[in-house]
Amino acid sequence: MTALEFNYKLLGLQKNLKYFAYTLTSNYEDAQDLVQETYLKALTNRDKFTANTNLKAWTFTIMKNTFINNYRQNVRNNTILDKTDDLYYLNLSKESKTGLPDSSYAIKEITREIKKIDQDQRKPFEMYNDGYKYKEIADKLNLSIGTVKSRIFFTRKKLMEALNEK
Repeated sequence: MTALEFNYKLLGLQKNLKYFAYTLTSNYEDAQDLVQETYLKALTNRDKFTANTNLKAWTFTIMKNTFINNYRQNVRNNTILDKTDDLYYLNLSKESKTGLPDSSYAIKEITREIKKIDQDQRKPFEMYNDGYKYKEIADKLNLSIGTVKSRIFFTRKKLMEALNEK
C-alpha cells in the first residue's frame, strides 16, 4: 500500500475515530486530542502496518493503547509523594468519614460477601483491588495470567450476584 493510499484510508476513519475517542474520554476536547495523537502515531508507524490487514482495527488499537497510557501517566502524575518527616499523608485514614449513613453498611455487606468466597478465588480478586497488576498477581501466586483473569472475573460475577440477591 502506498503512502497516499494509506493516508486516504486513514482519513476515511475520522468519523469512527472521533466517536470511539469520545466514548473513551467523555469529553469533546480530550477526544479531539486523542484523535490527533492517534493520527500522529499511525502516520509515524505506517511502516509497521501490514498491507491487506484491517487498518481500522490497527488504528483503534493505537487509540485504545494511547488512551490507556495517557490515563496511567495522569494517575502517576496525580500521586502524592509524602516527604513529611512523620509520613503524615501516608498515615491518613483512607476511609471517608463524611459518607452517607448507609455507605458503611454497604461496605460491611460487600466485605462480608467477599469473605464468603473461596480463598483461591478471593485472593487474586483482593490483590487486584489493592492495585496489583495481573502479571504481579500471577507471579506472586504462581498462576498463569489467564487463570488470574478468570478468577477475578468469576469472583466479581459471584459478588455481583450475591449483592443483587439482597
